[in-house]
Amino acid sequence: MPLNVAVQMDPIEGINIEGDTTFLMMEAAQARGHSLFVYTTDTLAMEDGRVFARGRDVTVQRVKGDHAKVGDWRRVELSEFDVVLMRQDPPFDMRYIDATFFLEAIHPKTLVVNNPREVRSAPEKLFVTLYPHLQPPTLITWDRAAIAEFRARHGDVVLKPLNGRGGSGVTRHLQDDPNLDALLELHAQIGAEPVIVQKFLPSVTKGDKRILLVDGEAVGAINRVPQKGQIRSNMAVGGAPEPCELTARDREICETIGPELKARGLLFVGIDVIGESLTEINVTSPTGAVALKRFSGIDAADLLFAKIEAIRAGV
Repeated sequence: MPLNVAVQMDPIEGINIEGDTTFLMMEAAQARGHSLFVYTTDTLAMEDGRVFARGRDVTVQRVKGDHAKVGDWRRVELSEFDVVLMRQDPPFDMRYIDATFFLEAIHPKTLVVNNPREVRSAPEKLFVTLYPHLQPPTLITWDRAAIAEFRARHGDVVLKPLNGRGGSGVTRHLQDDPNLDALLELHAQIGAEPVIVQKFLPSVTKGDKRILLVDGEAVGAINRVPQKGQIRSNMAVGGAPEPCELTARDREICETIGPELKARGLLFVGIDVIGESLTEINVTSPTGAVALKRFSGIDAADLLFAKIEAIRAGV
């Protein structure tokens, strides 16, 4: 049965269809006979317990510069849709968190992907701490003394903002680097959030693997290789994707976390693995599906919609 699908996303006119996972999801939904409606978070409204948004009906096509045919603006009640895809980009700030409260009011009668309550409860760099045996040594804190002690034990470290995205603000610090304290001061000035300090993994030079999971099951992976002299492999900062296979360790990691993802209603998840270690569990707006399809033919977006259809049918 055709589904009415709303997509909460960044403005559709500005997306890069050559790498955008949300666009691939929309293509998959449309190919399976579902209708599409797009809106942005700044149009959300709640009135008397009902949730509304202002947006447009849309059809998509893989034509650069002419990828979306949109209808007239209209205000809709989101509970009238069968599915809402929550696909706006981070940062995971109060606007993002507020949007999860809006969507929680309609879920699960309207299926929200991913479950908004669990998105709120599972920030990518904190959710992963449920699995310390899969992580590299990791410290999350405001405390500079704790950071100094951690660094003394582990040597070279990587510093990350807790709620950063796309590799932004990630820096490596050698054991004798005198600049770490100054950088911590800058982090404190920019925001009140803690920082993540993680033991540096030399294997990052060989790449940072993105594994996509649908309803807790691994469907495929790509490797993202940093530019020469860099440690950040995110495609947003110049990392180059390449094909790769799932290793036995990758499958072990996915089998460990998969049941929890499924139980939480986190239907589309991207995890990051460096060497043998799990570094992030991305639940907000995971990417990588376009490269995966290009390299392997595996269409994670189509697999997602097959699962959505099964859930809506009560299978």
